[in-house]
Amino acid sequence: MSSLEGRTVAITGAAGGIGAPVARLLGEAGARTIGIDRVPCPTCAESLEIDLSSDAGLAALAARLAAETPDVLVNIAGVMRFGLHETQSIDALALCYRVNLLVPAVLAQAVAGPMRARGHGQIVNIGSVLGAIPYPFFTGYSSSKAGLAALSHGLRRELMGSGVGVTHINPRAARTAFNNGEVNRFLQLTGMKADEPEWVAERIVSAILNRRETVSIGLMERIYAALHAIAPRLIDGGLASQIRRAHAEFS
Repeated sequence: MSSLEGRTVAITGAAGGIGAPVARLLGEAGARTIGIDRVPCPTCAESLEIDLSSDAGLAALAARLAAETPDVLVNIAGVMRFGLHETQSIDALALCYRVNLLVPAVLAQAVAGPMRARGHGQIVNIGSVLGAIPYPFFTGYSSSKAGLAALSHGLRRELMGSGVGVTHINPRAARTAFNNGEVNRFLQLTGMKADEPEWVAERIVSAILNRRETVSIGLMERIYAALHAIAPRLIDGGLASQIRRAHAEFS
């Protein structure tokens, strides 16, 4: 298991329902934590209040991370989009893809070179099982998280042998304010499981400490993801009744 004593960890989305407990647990593991969010992170040693939807904010953060590169970068910040894809505005989709995919790509780009030059580091991207099992009514979110998985695997292969690790983690839904009323209703209708934030945070931190490459939370979710990869029509059939219920409720 990796030690974080004396290490600096930068965390986007650090004030959120998953980010805050992750930051606290990393601090308890010995890390000096830098929280990056629109509001202060109550569990971090230092907070950077930055709006990642802003070009200027993202550029300034990337420059800072390139100049003062942390030992570990954890990309947690995310945006959820729920509803029929045809109803989503261009601005809503743009923000979803920006925060969920462009921001991690830009920040990973900023730290990868300095980490490679010094011979150690870790980039951690928090995805979603919906990136591996694309769900109706979450099309934008699912596709942005699928892109994050591709970013993680491609970057991991670029950095092989450099001493810099890349960790990609797919949680399930969690009981946080990230889910609005419609999302919670969808979870109820479809019987999808939502985990406690602390439980999710513990698994994320364990993956970081053990420098795992890929972690998907949930046995059945791993099975469904594997089935989707080789036989997506099987998943279509399995989701058919859930889709009908969702259309009746939300279309």
